[in-house]
Amino acid sequence: MSLEQVTGRPTSSSPDLGEPIVTPSPQWHHPEAHFEESMRMRMVDQLRATQGFDARVLAVMARVERHRFIDTALASQAYVDTSLPIGLGQTISKPSIIARMLSLLCQRPGVNSSGVTGARPLGRMLEIGTGCGYQATLLTELSREVYSVERLKLLFDRARNTMAPIRAANLRLIYADGCWGHPPNAPYDGIVAAAACHGSVPSAWIDQLASGGRLVAPVYIPNQDRQILWVVDRLADHTLQEYGLEDVRFVPLESGICDSGLS
Repeated sequence: MSLEQVTGRPTSSSPDLGEPIVTPSPQWHHPEAHFEESMRMRMVDQLRATQGFDARVLAVMARVERHRFIDTALASQAYVDTSLPIGLGQTISKPSIIARMLSLLCQRPGVNSSGVTGARPLGRMLEIGTGCGYQATLLTELSREVYSVERLKLLFDRARNTMAPIRAANLRLIYADGCWGHPPNAPYDGIVAAAACHGSVPSAWIDQLASGGRLVAPVYIPNQDRQILWVVDRLADHTLQEYGLEDVRFVPLESGICDSGLS
């Protein structure tokens, strides 16, 4: 099934992007660390029982403290396999879908041909939708470089503050319209989106995908009231291979930037 058979892919020129912001490897401290570590290990064990998740992804999820990225009132649900609100109508995806998407990126066809192997298999990554910063933090341990774009200033500022103790030298947070990707540092070995594209993946993302690279994004199928996980591979000969996987549920992808508290 080709996404172009479902709907066309719009194109237009890219506007100016926001200024990149470098955030200062995880050094967390918490008085209830033992209990939360136990819950985190339980979450990872449950994910490990599901076939198909990359072991490197699960190892990173076992280290990164998800409860630090959500409101303290929801901390008891941090290691439950559910999405949680993070404000402004946005959510942090449930652990299983994050594991699924990152595993798809780690298992891309070009991973060996591009020479990117071992503990950091993702090379140069672009994330569309920083949100609370949890997935970006996972990506810093799986990638050589991470560029994460967020269009909502309030979420961008929160994520920057939350992630400051991580001091990840390979991470750059960017306040900009993610619909245009981030051309200055393209091409990317992997692109992952945390919001559902309406009908098609933006052409800008496809253009910024490196040879041997993989894009993973949720896509809303018009007239069907459903979203599917969509994969785009740019093969070594630069041709594209696209296919849909299972149904998912994400917030919609929006264009533009927002300096106020409204999305």
